[in-house]
Amino acid sequence: MSDRVGLLKVIVSHGKKMAIRDFRSSDPYVIIRVGNATAKTKVINSCLNPVWNEEFTFDIKEPPQAIQFEVFDKDRFKHDDKMGHAFIDLQPIFSASKLKRALQSKLTTGEMKLRKVAPNSENCLLEDSFVMYLNGDVVFDARLRLCDVETGELFVKVKWFEGVTASVSSGLK
Repeated sequence: MSDRVGLLKVIVSHGKKMAIRDFRSSDPYVIIRVGNATAKTKVINSCLNPVWNEEFTFDIKEPPQAIQFEVFDKDRFKHDDKMGHAFIDLQPIFSASKLKRALQSKLTTGEMKLRKVAPNSENCLLEDSFVMYLNGDVVFDARLRLCDVETGELFVKVKWFEGVTASVSSGLK
């Protein structure tokens, strides 16, 4: 019997309007934290609108409260500069997964909005987002504002697979 409760896939798509930390530009990368696990995207050199399109998979033993994102500017001769941070509260995703289970017999292929998540002072969302049922998967697309920085947005997608297990992959430490 597995001690895992599910599989969480985090796709870091791209950034927009990132803060300048070097001369006219930055070399951004993202650190993703889920519970005690950490992953890191590649560095995109000299870019304020980086495209990563990287996917990270986390085995989940105990559901964490949030996914943490920290954006940094890679520097060669000094400490990397902070470019902001954001998070996604996972509770709406987990509750939508329960709704998916309850509706399982009525759901077919295709898509259905399971839960709306509105931006507020307690999250980093820039616009209304929806936890979706998409061809059997629970999926959450988010446009996040970076906090503690003058400018910056992060576009990510989260997929939750309850009861599924797999090895942690794609750059995890």
